Amino acid sequence: MNELFNRVSVRDYIDAKVESDKIDLMLKAAMHAPSAMNQQAWEFIVVDDKDTIRALSKVSPYGGPVAKAPLAIVVLGNRDNMKVPQMWEQDLGACVENLMLGATSVGLGSVWIGIAPLRERMNAITDMFDLTENLMPFAIVAVGYPKEKPVPHDDRFDRNKVHYNGY
Repeated sequence: MNELFNRVSVRDYIDAKVESDKIDLMLKAAMHAPSAMNQQAWEFIVVDDKDTIRALSKVSPYGGPVAKAPLAIVVLGNRDNMKVPQMWEQDLGACVENLMLGATSVGLGSVWIGIAPLRERMNAITDMFDLTENLMPFAIVAVGYPKEKPVPHDDRFDRNKVHYNGY
C-alpha cells in the first residue's frame, strides 16, 4: 500500500519529458478502476504540447500547476459507453485516483484539477479539443517529475471518524 500512503498532490515539476512506457502504465492503472456495471466509460487525451498545456492551465482558477507540468491527461466520460449514466462521475473519480496512484508508483508526481460538474470548465475543454457532445470532460491531471521530493502526509487515520453499525 505504499502508493496509497505516499501519494501527495505535486504542483511543481522539473522540465523533463515523461517516458511513454510510464504514460502507458498510468493509463493501464486508470483503466483498472472499478466502474458501475463495468461500463468503463472513460477516455483520455494525453497532452505534451506546451501551448496546449498552457491553455489547459487556464481552464480552472486552480490550473496553475498544469502550466508547470510536462504532461497533462484530460479524463473524459463517454456517454456512448454508459450503461449507468448517473454513476459516471463516481467511475471517473476512481479512474483518476488510480491514474495518480500509478504516477506515484513510477516515481512521478501528479495533481487533480477538477473540471466536472462545472459547466464553464467543461465547455472550455470541449471547445479546446472540439469534442463531440458524447464526450464529457471530467478532470485534468498534471503529471511530471516533482521539483522537490514529495513529503507524504502525516497519518490521516482518525478513529473518531469510524462508526460501527450506526452513527
